[in-house]
Amino acid sequence: MKALIKERAEPGFVLRDVPIPAIRDNEVLIRVRAAGVCGTDVHIHEWDPWAAGRCRPPFTVGHEFSGVVEQVGALVQDVKSGDRVTAEGHIVCGRCHLCRTGNSHVCPNTRIIGVDRDGCFAEYIAMPATNVWHLDDSVPFEIGGIHDPMGNAFHTALHDTEIPGKTVLVTGCGPIGIFAVGICVAAGASRVIASDVNATRLALARQMGAHHAVRPEELSVVVDQATDGLGVDVVLEMSGVPSAVHQAFAEVRDGGRVQMLGIPSRPMEIDLATELIFKGITVYGVIGRRMYDTWIQMTQFLRSGKFDPTPVITHRFPLADFAEAMHVIKSGEAGKVVFLIS
Repeated sequence: MKALIKERAEPGFVLRDVPIPAIRDNEVLIRVRAAGVCGTDVHIHEWDPWAAGRCRPPFTVGHEFSGVVEQVGALVQDVKSGDRVTAEGHIVCGRCHLCRTGNSHVCPNTRIIGVDRDGCFAEYIAMPATNVWHLDDSVPFEIGGIHDPMGNAFHTALHDTEIPGKTVLVTGCGPIGIFAVGICVAAGASRVIASDVNATRLALARQMGAHHAVRPEELSVVVDQATDGLGVDVVLEMSGVPSAVHQAFAEVRDGGRVQMLGIPSRPMEIDLATELIFKGITVYGVIGRRMYDTWIQMTQFLRSGKFDPTPVITHRFPLADFAEAMHVIKSGEAGKVVFLIS
């Protein structure tokens, strides 16, 4: 099969012919139809310090995908050949304290496909059957192939928050932030404000239903006008940019909530007293998707017809055009990029 390989500890990928993976008794073999391209894949392609410290080439890249089950292991009972599926790309141990208390999304033994083991930028991938998620027939493969980042957005927007009727600020309009805009609109937010420095991404946020999509320097005035000076009820911080993090704490109302998905590239200083404690706010750190209540939420929202992520997908490429896909993402002029593989 064809697979996109991180062959060496240096910048770049290579497209290679490699053996189709063999499956274990508890696994399924999936023919990949669509695969989302993520900023993590760009980090691995560029071989930045994070990738160099985490990844061990050679391996197949990619962690967002959908496809059709081709073969099932002897112990698999709830997945069959021909099923249309996607999968949770975080493979957890299932036995640690966190897994056994419903918090497997923070399992310390997590291995991620396309990062710690072979991934999905290939014609086939082997996955544990427990990680497989069935797709409704109405869900196109390209939408199935972006359930991973959509799940991050659902987790950020909906975990322990009451969105109906609330004012929500989304700081950072990368694909996950733009998904979050649409989720909050579908969930009944009274006002959704999006902030970013990139005009293309602000336009996509408007397309997904943002009532206001503005640059950071305009944000304070817009929030004041939308909330009568109170501040927003909920902030979804999606950028990891220090200035945006400080804005998140400044624009949330006293007693409000800040959900933090964005990852700063380096340590940053926060005034805990004035930015958090004296305002009485709640801060929640988001990692991955909750297994599997986030997946249930995604399925239910897609079935409702009120949330359609299609506008966020701006570019589609065959696997052979991976260099162009990397270029488009780095340019900042893309929403979500998807490989159409078979």
